[in-house]
Amino acid sequence: MLIIVDTNIFVGACLGMGASCEVVATCIRQGNTALMGTALYSEYEDVLSRASLFKKSRLSNDERDELLNIFLSECRWTRIYFGWSPNLQDEGDNHLVELAVAGGASHIVTRNIRDLKSTELIFPEISVVTPEKFLEEMRHGNSNDSTSARRKTQTS
Repeated sequence: MLIIVDTNIFVGACLGMGASCEVVATCIRQGNTALMGTALYSEYEDVLSRASLFKKSRLSNDERDELLNIFLSECRWTRIYFGWSPNLQDEGDNHLVELAVAGGASHIVTRNIRDLKSTELIFPEISVVTPEKFLEEMRHGNSNDSTSARRKTQTS
């Protein structure tokens, strides 16, 4: 499954937050592929350089860098050729939707649900979900498949 792992999920994994750790782990070893773009990579680098965020982290700075490098080695680099400008409340998050559209992602996994769902452009094939919801959908095989979504709509 192609997904976007928002920066707050990767930070959560570095801090040992269960569901965030599991999402990152599924990208490293279980077949989900995280998409990565220039803006998201820059955001990861910026946030991971803020020592104050990681005072209670069980990982050292070197270990966080190593985790990021391992994660990035499993990501699919995706170029955004067209800016959709979904006009989210936080304009700084537009790149997540643009990356999902460019790469054909089925999910944006984030803790920032409210801001990412308040878009002027609707992309029904992309689910914006918490890490817990994403893991639940994985366990039950409920990935966001536009074909099955069309079937559900047609049978309703």
